[in-house]
Amino acid sequence: MIPDAAIRSLRAAVGERNCFSEPEELRTYECDGLTSFKATPGVVVLPGSTEQVAEVVKIARAHGLPVVPRGAGTGLSGGALPVPGCVLVGLSRMKRVLQVDLDNAWMRVEPGVVNLDVSRKLAPQGYYYAPDPSSQSVCTIGGNVAENSGGAHCLKYGFTVNHVLGARVVLGDGSIADLGGPVLDAPGYDLTGALVGSEGTLGIVTEVVLRILRKPEATRTFFATFPSTDEAGNAVSRIIAAGIVPAAIEMMDRLAIVAIKAATGVDWPDVGAALLMDVDGCAAEVEHTAQEAVRIAEQAGALMVRVPRDEAERQTMWKGRKSAFAAVGRISPNYMVQDGVIPRSVIAQVLREIEELCTKAGLRVANVFHAGDGNLHPLILYDARIPGQEELAEKIGGEILRACIRLGGSITGEHGVGADKAPYMGELFGEEDLATMALLRCAFDPEGRMNPGKVFPTPRLCGDRPGKYVPHPLEQSGEAGRG
Repeated sequence: MIPDAAIRSLRAAVGERNCFSEPEELRTYECDGLTSFKATPGVVVLPGSTEQVAEVVKIARAHGLPVVPRGAGTGLSGGALPVPGCVLVGLSRMKRVLQVDLDNAWMRVEPGVVNLDVSRKLAPQGYYYAPDPSSQSVCTIGGNVAENSGGAHCLKYGFTVNHVLGARVVLGDGSIADLGGPVLDAPGYDLTGALVGSEGTLGIVTEVVLRILRKPEATRTFFATFPSTDEAGNAVSRIIAAGIVPAAIEMMDRLAIVAIKAATGVDWPDVGAALLMDVDGCAAEVEHTAQEAVRIAEQAGALMVRVPRDEAERQTMWKGRKSAFAAVGRISPNYMVQDGVIPRSVIAQVLREIEELCTKAGLRVANVFHAGDGNLHPLILYDARIPGQEELAEKIGGEILRACIRLGGSITGEHGVGADKAPYMGELFGEEDLATMALLRCAFDPEGRMNPGKVFPTPRLCGDRPGKYVPHPLEQSGEAGRG
């Protein structure tokens, strides 16, 4: 229970209408996009400024309460999962664009600004913001910074960390720090780089300085179909090996295509796999590169290559890809999204392993992923109404992550570690690595008050310390859950 004195102080800090403590109000915030993990916060506050965020953190500290920051709640790893009895700080009201400097190619925004709205604001001036998660129409910049989000075009342009020049952050003691700034290479340690992807464990970001880009002169897109993911994966490897760096190259397997067609009505054929690829840059270079990529795809076994007739058809193709996660809801009552990274050369091998795991368990899997950088997004389909299926899906998700580690990859490409993948950090990193990460965290937040229970592989019931994840006896007995 949150002390009444703390709730009164929080209401005074953010306003009566921006502080929620009734059980029915708190349920809205009990999970993020990973709905299989749920917990009820003690109180929810919606500050409207950096100063209000700082005051909220000071109040929480005075009462010994943990703090969990939250953006739009679209995260898929449980990064915004509340801790029981916490102060959950929602940043949705902080959605102002504070400054735009086109001459020096940067802009300053608050964390609640929606990702796609940044590019919409810049479009009339011929600029845009490169990181484009599939949820870009609803996800916010603050959440993108927390999780180091990527998107389809991160192959050429990089992740959020490559586009954040600086940030204002409220630390665990309520102090305000400015990291980096509107320059490409600030002197000293790259503390901004440490902050991006820290998942709220170092502090609460209240302003972000974004790097913005000029729109490319030309973009060429093609859609290619293949008999199976083997040929499609081979085409990806050949295209990259030829020295071509696509702006984006996405792969979808048969089940994903079925779901996308059902949800969006795109006229894609029933095939084993499909690639959607963008090439952008100077017009002359783009024409040559796109033609070469098409030639390689055809040599790799493409059944059909389709070039959009106009920009409207191109946008429809990308709408199909961007709608993939939601589309799977048309063909399954429940699904779990994983996010691992593998070398491009083993794409076909890993997809076969994933199919074997799911077939053995009696479940289906749809694969949609950023093929150019080997970032997998297997969607494990299950029915939560059938006892044991959700737990089985979670187990398969863990085995997929272990396969990524075994083959030289990582447990996350862009969704973050959060609560979902924390148990596997001890399999990816050694004890000294984890201890060093903990030291960095303690430098920012020595009391461990900011977003506890995330990233580090420890049972939540035993505190927050580094080390390989060991299930707590209460978890093994079924009396308590990891989530």
